[in-house]
Amino acid sequence: MKYFLQSVTIFLFLHFQSTAQENLNHKFSGNWSGEMELAGSKLELIFKISLEENGELSAKMDVPAQGARDLPVSKAEVKADSIFLHVAMIAVRFEGQMVNDTTVSGNWSQAGLNFPLTLIRTEKITELKRPQTPQPPFPYVEEEVSYENTKAGIKLAGTLTIPENAKNVPAVILISGSGAQDRDETIFEHKPFWVIADYLTRHGIAVLRVDDRGVGGSEGNVTNATSEDFAGDVLAGIEFLKTRKEIESSKIGLIGHSEGIIAPVVANKASGVAFIVMLAGPGIPGEQILYEQGRLIGLASGMTEEQVEQNRKTQEAIFNIIKTEKDSAVRLDRLQRTFTGGMYPMMNDDQKNAVDQKVAAVNSPWFSHFLQYDPYPALTKLKCPVLALVGEKDLQVPPKSNLPAIEKALAEGGNKNFKTLELPNLNHLFQHCVTGAVAEYRQIEETISPEVLEIVSEWIWEVVK
Repeated sequence: MKYFLQSVTIFLFLHFQSTAQENLNHKFSGNWSGEMELAGSKLELIFKISLEENGELSAKMDVPAQGARDLPVSKAEVKADSIFLHVAMIAVRFEGQMVNDTTVSGNWSQAGLNFPLTLIRTEKITELKRPQTPQPPFPYVEEEVSYENTKAGIKLAGTLTIPENAKNVPAVILISGSGAQDRDETIFEHKPFWVIADYLTRHGIAVLRVDDRGVGGSEGNVTNATSEDFAGDVLAGIEFLKTRKEIESSKIGLIGHSEGIIAPVVANKASGVAFIVMLAGPGIPGEQILYEQGRLIGLASGMTEEQVEQNRKTQEAIFNIIKTEKDSAVRLDRLQRTFTGGMYPMMNDDQKNAVDQKVAAVNSPWFSHFLQYDPYPALTKLKCPVLALVGEKDLQVPPKSNLPAIEKALAEGGNKNFKTLELPNLNHLFQHCVTGAVAEYRQIEETISPEVLEIVSEWIWEVVK
């Protein structure tokens, strides 16, 4: 009997502990929003905290200004009146104390830096307005498709939109910019490829937009792939479109955004590409573009000339390592030290993780290829019609250096049908903008200028008649 009573007592104690912890967790469940001061501007952060059936907490994080939604919070723990949140994927920690039912006051830690952050309970989650995102019903056929890149041994998945009752219609393949992109080229909740596909298909042109390798429904690994590999994926897309009875096989063209180097490469490898549209495509070598990007984006973000010059020196050091160091382990070590001014070995794990993400972005086959790639030879070989558009305020592919280089290459190669346009007041995404700074991309509701859509559609019909 004594043992039984002890067991009951232990059970009741454990149950009381469990209930008490669940009550503490319940106090923190809900949506919590806070603004962090960064370089004179404010960045909103939102934690969405849920109480699970087992009484434990789970959480996700949004950063609306950066288009980040539902980032997984790897750890959410409550002790007394304090909450601890850890977002491992971006090496972030938040520790806060509940002041009252609607306020948590705490500290945000990332890459060795600490910022005060107060969270306020909120019912409303910030939503970005994207009025151009297409809404059903659609006056055309929308079909989920997949096909093989047999050379690479991978399946690619995408969406094919075809005008209703299509017969021998022209078609385009949309080619995304750098980085692993989904079929809509989603950025800051803008979906430019979906907007382009919707417009062109409404105007009688079939459009294939595809998930990049390792994204969405597509197989493969983007980490070890180069632009040459991506060109192979586009070639597979051309062959797929040729099997479609609704499409005129002699009227298949390419529209590339940003990393326009792929479209000319594909056109020179494939037989019968009907046309190319380069949206903010480069005409100068990758290394030169990156230097210009660094300067223009730096100045637009408020950096001084001295800071811009120091950034250029760091770029030169990093690019030199990538181009010359063949030993992978030595290259990694040199990059880590260069990014941190030699301080990498002394950093804590969170700081190292932040640096490693930056290093990984440049220490890849794709970046090495882009850095050393000169689009001039491929452009000189193009014989199909070419339309090249760049926004006047594009800071990533500046028009003043890239458009003349494209014109020069096409003219020297003997291309008889090309058109280049610098479009006023448009940025790299072809949004109407004020400065062209990257920070504006998500603030602008427009996904892509209607004038650009009209120019592209009308030009395509001119060259395929």
